[in-house]
Amino acid sequence: MSIGEDLAAARRRASLTLTQVSKQTCIRETIIGAIEQDDYRLCGGDFYARGHIRAIAHAVGADPGPLIAEYDAAHTPPHPAAADLLGPAKVVRIRERHRPNWRAGLGIALVAVAGLVAYHLFAAAHPAPALRPAAGTGLHRAVYHHARRAAAAAAPAAALPSPAGYAHKVAIDLTAIEDCWVEFTTPAGAYLSQSIIVGGTSQRWAFRHAVDLRLGNPGGIRLTVDGKHPLPPGTVEPITLTLGLGGKISS
Repeated sequence: MSIGEDLAAARRRASLTLTQVSKQTCIRETIIGAIEQDDYRLCGGDFYARGHIRAIAHAVGADPGPLIAEYDAAHTPPHPAAADLLGPAKVVRIRERHRPNWRAGLGIALVAVAGLVAYHLFAAAHPAPALRPAAGTGLHRAVYHHARRAAAAAAPAAALPSPAGYAHKVAIDLTAIEDCWVEFTTPAGAYLSQSIIVGGTSQRWAFRHAVDLRLGNPGGIRLTVDGKHPLPPGTVEPITLTLGLGGKISS
């Protein structure tokens, strides 16, 4: 039996439909149906095909190891011979070294020295005023030091991002602890993209319109949307989140 026949037989033994497997894996039904026919053109490459086979096998109760090994044996090209990698010998020509242009180097050094002298002359003629407390009573000194402390306390607050920073886009950051499936559609259901995020890697997306985010294995990721953490604690089943502009999130 082929890989697709094994997966189809395992799915029938588990009494699962293509729709049910699609919901568990976040893989479109058309892709699952094509894989069961041993057609991997919709997967988008060998890396994604292996990920799809592994996810479908887990969903239907099959062992993914032999299936992936069979896929690699059928789709991995043979290693080229060493002679083919090396190719024909080529003549290497040694380029003649050029003598350094001492006149140009000396001219650059003179310009640098002249600039340095001009800078010191200007600095000596226009010393920068030092910031000192005003002369006078102890009250003046207290006011001066209070102003400096207030300025220092206010400096970090000025560096904080504006709350309106996400008003015109949806910013999504995902860190995968385990492999995860991610699919984006419009709120009307139009397909946008699908990705496999491998455990130990991160991915970032930004949209200028509302999107629906479908997640497989949400318990194995860390998700941040517009600076918020939208996943309810303990979420392990696939989930769909509607992400809108201005930080609006619903599930």
